[in-house]
Amino acid sequence: MEEMINELERKKEKAKLMGGKEKIERQHSLGRYTARERVERFVDSGSFLELGMLNHSDQPGAEEKSPADGYICGLAKVDGRPVVVQASDKTVFAAAEGQVHLRKAKAVRKYAVEHGLPIFELAEGGGLRMPDGMGSDGISASLPLKEGLRHGRRVPYISGIMGDSFGGPTWHAVSADFAVQVKGTCMAVGGPRMLEMATGEKISPEELGGWKLHAEKTGQIDVAVDNDDECMEKMKEFFSYMPLNAEEEPPRRETKDDPFRRLDEVIDIVPVQRNRAYDMKKLIKVIVDDGEFFELKPLYGRALITGLARLDGRVVGIMANQPMRNAGAAGPNECDKAIEFICLCDSYHIPLIFLNDVPGFLIGSKGEEQKIPTKIMVWNQALAYSTVPKLTVIVRKSVGMAYANMCRPGMGADFVVAWPTAEINFTGPEVGVNVVYGQQLKNSENAAEERKELLHQWSFDSSPYKAASKHYIDDIIDPRETRKFLCQALEYACAKNGSKSERLLANWPTGY
Repeated sequence: MEEMINELERKKEKAKLMGGKEKIERQHSLGRYTARERVERFVDSGSFLELGMLNHSDQPGAEEKSPADGYICGLAKVDGRPVVVQASDKTVFAAAEGQVHLRKAKAVRKYAVEHGLPIFELAEGGGLRMPDGMGSDGISASLPLKEGLRHGRRVPYISGIMGDSFGGPTWHAVSADFAVQVKGTCMAVGGPRMLEMATGEKISPEELGGWKLHAEKTGQIDVAVDNDDECMEKMKEFFSYMPLNAEEEPPRRETKDDPFRRLDEVIDIVPVQRNRAYDMKKLIKVIVDDGEFFELKPLYGRALITGLARLDGRVVGIMANQPMRNAGAAGPNECDKAIEFICLCDSYHIPLIFLNDVPGFLIGSKGEEQKIPTKIMVWNQALAYSTVPKLTVIVRKSVGMAYANMCRPGMGADFVVAWPTAEINFTGPEVGVNVVYGQQLKNSENAAEERKELLHQWSFDSSPYKAASKHYIDDIIDPRETRKFLCQALEYACAKNGSKSERLLANWPTGY
């Protein structure tokens, strides 16, 4: 028995070394950890239960070169909560995927979904290994299965791109609920070398799939960070807002921040003049618990802010227009950003808070080329299908179709209120007066005075008091009472079923 145990220990010690000391040192020289080091740093101390440590490649001759088949996975705890963790190791075949690797990955993900455990992927890798994927049998065994694609957001899927990633790690990251990319890495379908061989195109890894591309243009990552440690911290921070699975509500946290706290600062943050910009993020941080706001996709679709926060300890999703960018007018990227965020929040029972200051959509030929009419309506469809509690505050302007997209009355909001500074109309005063009265003003003997009077009248018609008088909106509130209103309204909106939704958006595509 002792001899057998000693042999087992030798095999496991060898497996722990993965690709060997030289390759580990090479990974460290790049400023990156190995897969085992990432797992050790990421999970709670002593909690990791590894599965498949003694795996190796099933390709003849590769058995001794492929400890764990380059893939570390198992069960663990993160901040005291049970999860599944998986990590590909660069020191074994450049973290490319072999058949045993893929078989193990599919099994552990299936277990996670069936048992309601969130999935964390600490990712890098070169995609499918050529020998494992060649031939009709190899490729048939390697591609995604229907069951894996019908995940239905039953558990949170959180991905970190921590090294150059092609193929599998990319597919997983763009399908995840939350994706972080470490700066200096590349995320793409195939690497630059394969691209050059297949198409003749020569391009650097940064240009092909660097963090700037995905953070600013594609929106395929939620956050970019400087190193592995920051990546793992961001993944944990996002997880703190998530339930373990779709059967639960997000965890409520005790707070000493008074839910009825008066917001005297808002008087100085938000200008009365509708054409003066201000930073909506400052207003959000004043409203939420302890000023903590976890923003998603901050560099993508910047005229719309999306992120997670808490109100009286309850997790909420906040969607707000940003007057600092195109006066808050939403374009195609903002539409995609909104759709993805609504799907996320509705699938994981996170109430939505809308803060309106939007002059309409960013229209023009470029927007039409990017299908903005379709995107506007899909945003509205997502909103219409969402069943989590929803609260709307019209801070300043809310104009035209954008009023609907920001959850106006009739779009499923539990409560819609306005500040006295609000202007609600089909279009803004200047545009409206020019379109409706342009010819009249052209022929007027005193056009300047008449325009002034028409603008005054148009402003009156846009006043929130008319909508409030006919009960199209629920109330006009003192801006300083915004936090109090939201905390009270949220409590009542969640009185019967908590923040549970019907999850009608859980099967919508995970990327836009």
